[in-house]
Amino acid sequence: MGSNVKPLMVPWDFTQVAEYALEHAVKIAKIDGNPIYLAHIAKKKDEVGKLKGILDVYAVEAFKKYSIKPKVVVKHGTIFSSIGEVADEIDAVMVVMGTHGMKGMQKLTGSWALKVIVSSKVPFVVVQSPPEGNSFEDIVLPIDFRKEDKEKINWIVYLYKHFGSKIHIIKPEKSDKRLLKGLNTNIAFARKMLEQKHVTYDMIVAPGKKSFAKETIEYAVKINADLIVTMTTKNIGFTDYVMGADEQYIIANSAKIPVMCINPRIGLTTGGFTAMGG
Repeated sequence: MGSNVKPLMVPWDFTQVAEYALEHAVKIAKIDGNPIYLAHIAKKKDEVGKLKGILDVYAVEAFKKYSIKPKVVVKHGTIFSSIGEVADEIDAVMVVMGTHGMKGMQKLTGSWALKVIVSSKVPFVVVQSPPEGNSFEDIVLPIDFRKEDKEKINWIVYLYKHFGSKIHIIKPEKSDKRLLKGLNTNIAFARKMLEQKHVTYDMIVAPGKKSFAKETIEYAVKINADLIVTMTTKNIGFTDYVMGADEQYIIANSAKIPVMCINPRIGLTTGGFTAMGG
């Protein structure tokens, strides 16, 4: 790949899950040749130099282990804004972040991982364990009745083209007429975009006996999926993006399947998804 390949960024907090995130980033980088940045956010300004030295030593160790030498960034600030800022500064294609499941995330919108995820326009791949396969072979894409964004489908196209992924769309079984209309609009749009880009996919209807989020995870476990793609939603009346309970459940799933979380870009048109959520 040429020098125009954008970097992958791994927020680095010296924990085991950060190491898992680096392993995932290495797996992705080996396909596209992306540079990898380890980004540590220092709470105290006078510690930046010392922490950079520690991280530089680790980068040499990582090179021995993975044959890819990560670049190192240490910035003074708070993880809630600085991770997003660094991702924007280095023009990262995505952030690969380790998390400790619900323990580390809490079950609240506004918990630390969610605040970090919504701090940037760059997609976050959230991981809880080391990678299993060599690529994103099987990807689950849940689509429901809520207002969606073209971004999610663009990323599915990207993953399909780069990793040769098999795309599995899962949709809820809905009986409510208003919700059904929104769901059908979203599905029709997804089909049209994927077919235009020559992306092959299959479509599954969730059984409808449990919540859609639970059935999405169960299906992903059943097919041994490598990635689930979800999205933050615009909080009406605020400039922030938030995560609904379903997205939180999916990101912190107990099966520890990696989740790509996409933040819609501010001011981007919705590209055909017109149905409003309930």
